[in-house]
Amino acid sequence: MSDTAPNLSRGELRRYSRQLLLPEFADTQAQLKAACVLVVGAGGLGCPVIAYLAGAGVGKLRIADSDTVSLSNLHRQTLYTTADVGRSKAETAAARAQQVNPHVRVGAVPKLTAENAPVLLSGVNLVVDATDNFTARYLIHDVCTAAGLPWVWGAAGGLSGMVSVFGPALGLRQVFPTPDGAESCDEIGVAGPLLGIVGSVMALEVMKVLTQQPETLAGQLWTYDALSCQVRVMRLRQQNYAGA
Repeated sequence: MSDTAPNLSRGELRRYSRQLLLPEFADTQAQLKAACVLVVGAGGLGCPVIAYLAGAGVGKLRIADSDTVSLSNLHRQTLYTTADVGRSKAETAAARAQQVNPHVRVGAVPKLTAENAPVLLSGVNLVVDATDNFTARYLIHDVCTAAGLPWVWGAAGGLSGMVSVFGPALGLRQVFPTPDGAESCDEIGVAGPLLGIVGSVMALEVMKVLTQQPETLAGQLWTYDALSCQVRVMRLRQQNYAGA
């Protein structure tokens, strides 16, 4: 912990003490503190990602979501309460994350577009795709590829979910070149705890990428079936996919 301690206050050392006991993160807290992450989507996946990254001490979080909180969100979007219905998701999530950890800087930013991507991605080390539609997901693929940034991607619906770490060499468009067969939670429903499980895996992958851990889900697809509790990790081979 010698490399980390000079960069952290006494309060931060106490706050992250259990995390710092892990050999994988013992000397990397300064890297998390110096990092800037853009989280696109503050819904069912974004809520656990935002809460855990704030708790872990990621120094700067930017949250992009143009939606407002609705009553039907509350069974799975755990940063919000009944009193938040009608409020901006991005602003509310940012305020809650700031309460989780006053040592980090969390702010709401405008909805990500191709036009404002250079501004929103300025100074960002990694992007989290916690969106729920392929139009937004493909946009994130395109802007991250153009910027040379890695991104952590997740999806969940019904009783199953998946996570991967993408980058310029292999991204969503190569793995899922078309959205054929994709269904939204509005159509098929979703179990609330499933979003917590998938979002937590996404947050851990963010931490691993930011601290340059040797094993991440880059080039792999993690899948989870909530009914059977079966987890599978499949290796993605770039040459097997259209557009590779």
